[in-house]
Amino acid sequence: MGPYDLGSWRRTHFTSQVTPELEGREVVLMGYVGTLRDLGGLRFLTLHDREGFVQVTAPRAKISEEVFKEMGRLSPQSCVAVKGRVVLAKQAPGGVEVIPSELRLLNPALSPLPLEPTGKIKSNLDTRLDSRLLDLRHPRQLAIFRIKHEIVGIVRRFLTGKGFLEVQTPKIVATATESGAALFPVTYFDKEAFLSQSPQLYKEVLTGCFDRVFEIGPIFRAEEHDTPRHLNETTSIDLEAAFVTQEEVMEILEEMLVEIFAGIRERCGRELQILERELEIPEKPFLRLTYDEALQKLEEAGMKVRWGEDLSTPAERKLGELVRGPYFITDWPTSIKPFYILPKQGKEEICEAFDLMYGELELASGGTRIHWEELLVKRLREKGLKPESFESHLRNFRYGMPPHAGFGLGLDRLTMVITGVSNIREVVLFPRDRRRLTP
Repeated sequence: MGPYDLGSWRRTHFTSQVTPELEGREVVLMGYVGTLRDLGGLRFLTLHDREGFVQVTAPRAKISEEVFKEMGRLSPQSCVAVKGRVVLAKQAPGGVEVIPSELRLLNPALSPLPLEPTGKIKSNLDTRLDSRLLDLRHPRQLAIFRIKHEIVGIVRRFLTGKGFLEVQTPKIVATATESGAALFPVTYFDKEAFLSQSPQLYKEVLTGCFDRVFEIGPIFRAEEHDTPRHLNETTSIDLEAAFVTQEEVMEILEEMLVEIFAGIRERCGRELQILERELEIPEKPFLRLTYDEALQKLEEAGMKVRWGEDLSTPAERKLGELVRGPYFITDWPTSIKPFYILPKQGKEEICEAFDLMYGELELASGGTRIHWEELLVKRLREKGLKPESFESHLRNFRYGMPPHAGFGLGLDRLTMVITGVSNIREVVLFPRDRRRLTP
């Protein structure tokens, strides 16, 4: 038996819409074969789609011989379409089942499968990622990405309501945003170019015309990390606003985070239940620790960090044990923050920068930016960067660039926090790390 085309068939319902209220109605369902059972004169299959599953029951005495035989030839995860009548059945999941009048095999699945999509047989993460199509059919994976979809929608509505304009900036750039050590070079005709580490420089310039901007897009870091929290391509939620300082964008960030948590709890109850996740909405204002206070907490806990060093993963983990939920670390040493962060007046070794932490995870970083050229040039040189390489950026600061501030928030890490998963690869459809370039 060869696979069918759709022909004139079109889905009438997702499986979640097949309820007792449809008793006696004819429906057309399309999806994938889950479990199969053959009891001789009675055959069952569960038909899965992105919304759930429904039981299809084929009693030999009540259906055509052709449909009954086709039910017996199906293999798990084959793509099928079923036309049939909805009947009440107390023993079936959801209290209903579908008695098929016609069945179309749209594309058969090979057997044996490389993994067991129902999760009854556990597979390691690499096996799952190698067969991502099958893995993503699991209800748990569907729940993660529905939540991620909702996060993006909440962010867009929230920021638009705050007067931000969504923009799209180049992902092929001529110079580094922060340092050249973590760049992916690409051949750009007869020149060398790089994949963008951040929309930072572009969004700063755009505050000089659009006042408030945001972008949700990919960023690339050529860092040789191999941890559960790092990838080389991730999605960042970036915003920048004119005529504000770090404190005001911190307030926007914490308000947005509360809105996200509340929105996910309201809209994604079923998905949170699948993930066995109880989501606690954080209260604002979030705790604010200075860099010095964070170091003091660590020292009191037996971990000494030298002033002027960035926080290591073990230090972040220890802080996560000491401080639960979201909190800010502010007043960072100027030397370890990017060149565009504004040093504090009268105390230039400290800058107006912040990191937003959630437990041990850094979710966001931001701060007040330098908005005049002379200081930008000075900071570039202090960072070992050549001002002439940034000429196309610097020239904007000769034409009345406003004071501005902003942040970048990692969408993937935020999804980790909300879903409770421990590996960032779980929340990215097709993750890219130092070893994985496919699928």
